[in-house]
Amino acid sequence: MTKSSAPSRERIVAGAADLISRRGLNAASIREVARHSRAPLGSTYHYFPEGKQQLATEAVRYAGDAVARVLRKELEAGPVAGLRAFLALWRGIVVDSDFRAGCPVLAVSVEEPPDGTVPPALAAAAEAFATWERLLADALCAHGAAPDQAAELAALVVAAVEGATAMCRAGRSVQPLDRVGRQLEGVLAGALRPAD
Repeated sequence: MTKSSAPSRERIVAGAADLISRRGLNAASIREVARHSRAPLGSTYHYFPEGKQQLATEAVRYAGDAVARVLRKELEAGPVAGLRAFLALWRGIVVDSDFRAGCPVLAVSVEEPPDGTVPPALAAAAEAFATWERLLADALCAHGAAPDQAAELAALVVAAVEGATAMCRAGRSVQPLDRVGRQLEGVLAGALRPAD
């Protein structure tokens, strides 16, 4: 099968997610995304006629879905396995990028939206966080945690890991993820029913 020389839409979206994870949403212009994705500027506008906000929204959804796929798969082995995979994912991203990249979902979340609006990219970020929390909470419930406790623990995991990822970038060290991971494992283990 002949491979097209034109850049794929998915490659541009992945490139946008990576650029946002490195520089934030405000610094990720369409021109910069095209350059980062090694795509012609015209192709980028062709695929994303509504501009930067459309591309940013799809980049956040892409990143959110990628993390959700990892969580779904690893949570089959239980909440602690899911936590370890979540931690390993972000550890890999910060280390492989030499502490230059973090979470594009978080990057979009912390920038002030224009004119007090809720842009689609910010709504997509909220949806991604909610999905990750729901997956974790469902796994915790399936392994004996009470529903209210499971929801709170899931929010704790997402918030702690996202915060630790940002701290890793700032301090150029994986120590925050390692410390948070050890504490979260203990908290989750304490909430689960003992194996039969």
